[in-house]
Amino acid sequence: MRIWIDMTAPAHVLVFRPVIERLTAAGHEVSVTARDYSQTLELLKLHGIDHTGFGRHGGAGRARKVASLASRTNWMRSFGAKRHFDLAIGHGSNDLALAAAMLRVPAANTFDYEFAVQQHNVGCRLARRVLTPDRIPPERLARYGVGPGKLVQYPGLKEEYYLADFEPDEGVLDALGVDRSRIVVIFRPPPDVSLYHRKSNPLFPQVLNYLGRHEDVHAVVVPRTDEQRAYVRSLDLPSLIVPDGAVDAQSLIALADLVISAGGTMNREAVALGTPVYTTYGGRLGGVDEALIREGRLRPLTDPRAIELRKRGSGERLERRDPELLTELFLGTLG
Repeated sequence: MRIWIDMTAPAHVLVFRPVIERLTAAGHEVSVTARDYSQTLELLKLHGIDHTGFGRHGGAGRARKVASLASRTNWMRSFGAKRHFDLAIGHGSNDLALAAAMLRVPAANTFDYEFAVQQHNVGCRLARRVLTPDRIPPERLARYGVGPGKLVQYPGLKEEYYLADFEPDEGVLDALGVDRSRIVVIFRPPPDVSLYHRKSNPLFPQVLNYLGRHEDVHAVVVPRTDEQRAYVRSLDLPSLIVPDGAVDAQSLIALADLVISAGGTMNREAVALGTPVYTTYGGRLGGVDEALIREGRLRPLTDPRAIELRKRGSGERLERRDPELLTELFLGTLG
């Protein structure tokens, strides 16, 4: 079977890596397309995944996003037309959803945040199957045309599947010059260019200033864009470390004392790896984060002074889940 997977953000590389390995081992032919956004292309190279790159993120403006979507969709349609795919799989990729629909290729769409309204109104309606974690209430997806016949929910977090075979690289902290005797914090800025996170998050500069001046802290900031990297470096705060490019974020999380993130994936990776984690997300919380907060595995942060800065003992993996389940669910799109 010929299978087409599109990746438009760094997290997608991690999600699909074990799925691609299993599809390939089963004899399927997998083609990967990717968008140049944040560290997506760097991570594909880092994980040795062959891919064809095209298109860039449209930025924060809605008009530019639409233009970028149209341009990349046209390219994707041309790419797919030459290869006669049997199945298309994306993680909220509307470029793939539209191109696959034009080419009449059955598509599976997966995501774990249900309030990206513009995205899901396209991707979910065009997909034959929609995969989400079981912590998302199904009734929240009905407005996207996702009913019982289309929705398939899997147990746990997506991060528990792709981290199932994970072992941290003990050398990543040393490579960045982190002082292990200090409290090691990993900090992820907010997704400034996401349509579902349009309001500026004032906690970002507040947390940076608080951590960056704390003598007992060494904080590794993992920026999403070059603009964020330049901004953080311009602050010249002594306790901050800003990597030059893509990093092994999962190893950093596993070895850290604390994670503070305005996004979703890094929060849930910390949960899966047993590292204490705060969320500074300024948008509407999705079902996954709501459940983790209720369970006490994720803590919301509204004031930097509330951060508990302390060394921790060895973290425990909370769950290892077999990626074979997700692979089978994707293949089940074809009935």
